[in-house]
Amino acid sequence: MRTKRKNTVLAVTAAAVLSLGLTACGGDDGGTRDEGAAGTSSSAPSSSASPSSASAPTATTGGSASGGSASAGPASASSGSTSGGTAKNAASSGSKAPASCTYKDVRIAAAKVDETPTEHIVLTATNTSGRVCRLDGYPLIAFGEIQTAKDVPAVAKSKPAAPVVLQPGAPAYANVRIALGGAHEDNRVVTSFNVNLFTGSAPTEGSIVVKAPAGGLAVDEAAAKTGYWTPELRNGADEF
Repeated sequence: MRTKRKNTVLAVTAAAVLSLGLTACGGDDGGTRDEGAAGTSSSAPSSSASPSSASAPTATTGGSASGGSASAGPASASSGSTSGGTAKNAASSGSKAPASCTYKDVRIAAAKVDETPTEHIVLTATNTSGRVCRLDGYPLIAFGEIQTAKDVPAVAKSKPAAPVVLQPGAPAYANVRIALGGAHEDNRVVTSFNVNLFTGSAPTEGSIVVKAPAGGLAVDEAAAKTGYWTPELRNGADEF
């Protein structure tokens, strides 16, 4: 009996040891699988969360709509400012009168008016400077020696309403009375005469020598008068 119980105890003990060994092996294998699953599930969230959460904000914040609008705003503001600057520069240059024409800027020619005897001539001033210039006032005419000749007075009614601005190559005119056509006038024949120009209301330095039409001009200095420069001769205003 004692021997049988001993054998039974040994058999039970051996079975218990074998069962423990199998359990330990099965636990290690299961632990490895669990760790693999846990590793997969822990890395999957972090990897899936990282692209979706990192890439989505980047697309929204740095995307074309937001970035494009921001860059378009300054560009259009800059264009507007350039355009405004240009508009401002154009307006200011349009309102600013060009410089006065000088004796170097124009060529002046004289022609007799079709009448007998000749009482009037027409002066034509042509802008030869290649730039725009302003022809101020009237021709300051001296029919004799420039230092001693009487300046021919201007007729006020012929003054134009606006300054005469000459484009390159453009002409302006002045009607000039040289005599009254009387048989007993105190006339003298001139073959050339001098014309000065104005800058504002002051005569400019330098004069232009104008050649008289063929045969010369019979001038009565006491009767001589001149009209203002004008873009075209006007009936009434330039008749005197």
